Amino acid sequence: MKTQGNDNGSQKQEIGVRGRTFRGVVIADTMQKTVTVEWERRKTVRKYERYEKKRARVKAHNPENINAKKGDLVEIRECRPLSKTKQFIIIKKLGKERLFAERESALEKSKVKQHKAEKEEVKPEKIEQPVEEKQEEIKETPVEEPETPAEENTEEEAKE
Repeated sequence: MKTQGNDNGSQKQEIGVRGRTFRGVVIADTMQKTVTVEWERRKTVRKYERYEKKRARVKAHNPENINAKKGDLVEIRECRPLSKTKQFIIIKKLGKERLFAERESALEKSKVKQHKAEKEEVKPEKIEQPVEEKQEEIKETPVEEPETPAEENTEEEAKE
């Protein structure tokens, strides 16, 4: 199977596809002709007899005739390496992901909350005094010398 794309004006380019096929959501489309696609899968943890959610993220080529945007549900297929990190191509757009915008806004809100919490931790509780004032305080406080055990013995002998 081959997909066609008009990348350089009138020049048609065909990219052969083979291998695995996945369905995922476009989570980033800021790059030129490239999108980041993510999908979730469930992996069994045999020790605990439970499942855990795992996410896979890959870069995929976004042909101009498909032009997938952020939040689109797409089908991607493996192809020859197109760049260092890009080895998939979008075959077709399946529609919009349900509740994608709400999930993105919730993620942004949680980032803001974390940022505020970090700022509060960094704030010092006391304002430090200048170094000169600290030195004056040190000079003013009398230093008490501890009594040595030898002095205690002489005092007890004097009492007897």
